[in-house]
Amino acid sequence: MTATIDIVSIGMVTAVGLDAPSACAAMRARLDGFQETRFVTSNHERLVGAPVPLPRNWIGEKRLAHLAAGAICEAFDAVPRARGQTALILCLAEEGRPGRPVRDGAGLLRRIADIVDVEPHARSRIIAHGRPSGHVALDQARRLIASGEAPYVMIAGVDSYLTSRTVDHYLAAKRLLTPDNPNGFIPGEAAAAFICAPSGGGRLRLFGVGLAREPAFIYNPGDLALRGDGMTSAYRAALEETGVPMNRLGYRIADLIGEQYWFKQSALATLRLMRDRADFLDLWSPAESLGNIGAAAVPLMIGMAFTAAAKGYAAGNPVLVEASNDVGECGAAVLAAGVAA
Repeated sequence: MTATIDIVSIGMVTAVGLDAPSACAAMRARLDGFQETRFVTSNHERLVGAPVPLPRNWIGEKRLAHLAAGAICEAFDAVPRARGQTALILCLAEEGRPGRPVRDGAGLLRRIADIVDVEPHARSRIIAHGRPSGHVALDQARRLIASGEAPYVMIAGVDSYLTSRTVDHYLAAKRLLTPDNPNGFIPGEAAAAFICAPSGGGRLRLFGVGLAREPAFIYNPGDLALRGDGMTSAYRAALEETGVPMNRLGYRIADLIGEQYWFKQSALATLRLMRDRADFLDLWSPAESLGNIGAAAVPLMIGMAFTAAAKGYAAGNPVLVEASNDVGECGAAVLAAGVAA
């Protein structure tokens, strides 16, 4: 088994709260940040989205840098000793995604470092796989910590679907939620971050990570039927590494952005691995409050689990966090609370 790591602090900047406590409280209360945006649908109606209410109307990479910096600073505030000795893994939108809000990932990393006022760590890096980027980052973080290359690793995700090119593309593809398209997602934006440390002092511990690929990804050109092979493999790998069967999970958090495909994929993975469980396995999703937040999804879901464990309202223990993207990349992670030294 790969060495376990602990989650020791979190940070969030979202449409329902500009810090983790307020955002998690709002999501727990089923509040949402949905509002009419400046974008217009084909029927000349205002598109509903979930923008972050920043104090200044920053746009482009500057906006993303301030979103990410806010989440990172909040995470550092809880663990000030980590400043100056933390490798940053920055999760971003997929390369080539229409309207991708980041042109220069390395430049964004430097801009964030300037705002946060820390020197970039030699082991800092960028992962650009969209929503499941955080799972790839978790796998890399535990290796960095186990090898002694960094005493702390910050995993941060920032993304926005609220750009003109992005909205135009997904409207044309009929993938956004509009009055005449119920099978769509609400575009959102957010940033979230958390600090990983060697096991022994956190409220939430990572035990297993699974990464896989789904051949029948959404709207795949071969029109392959979805069997859930990719997410099932990701679930299985994470559970086997943890040593916990599916029926022992407490609950799940998933990036179910709104289209039917993602619900079906999650349901298939659960049905194929679940054995002998009578009660309902609770399922949470930040998309209910924030819409599709892309690469910020996994850091934010980890933050949800961290806060639920700290506040005592988690739906069970351990928790499985899942995410996938439009080209079939799937990730799953199993974390458990109540394991601090």
